[in-house]
Amino acid sequence: MGSVVKSIRIDKKTLSEVESLLHTKKETFSSLTSELIAEAVKMRKCPGIVFVDGPAGRRARIEGTGIDVWELISAYEEFNNDLSALKEAFHWLTDRQIMAANGYAKAYPDEIERFIKMNRGWSKEKAHTELPFVRKKG
Repeated sequence: MGSVVKSIRIDKKTLSEVESLLHTKKETFSSLTSELIAEAVKMRKCPGIVFVDGPAGRRARIEGTGIDVWELISAYEEFNNDLSALKEAFHWLTDRQIMAANGYAKAYPDEIERFIKMNRGWSKEKAHTELPFVRKKG
């Protein structure tokens, strides 16, 4: 996706907070600010979704849970799009949380599909190669 140069005014406190985030990441001010704005737009469009860091990068997560949106959508697909089966399997999730994840997946299908494909690409052999410390001993 291409980028566009825009000039914006940021209050000093926000600028200071963004700059403090730069100390924990190896990004430029421009790339971090762009990521923050993109995530803020997504969270405003899809209430109930937050973003977290992980080995696969930043991911959309259902607020108040440890479940990434792609994980719930993948499970839904595994249940042949049976909402009742999904609700039974994830009985602790509220309807609002499930709707938030579904709404996000509909708004950003390419992103969710990319994470699902990445996860399905793991095999026992690939795990042993890339994560040798997870092998069973003996």
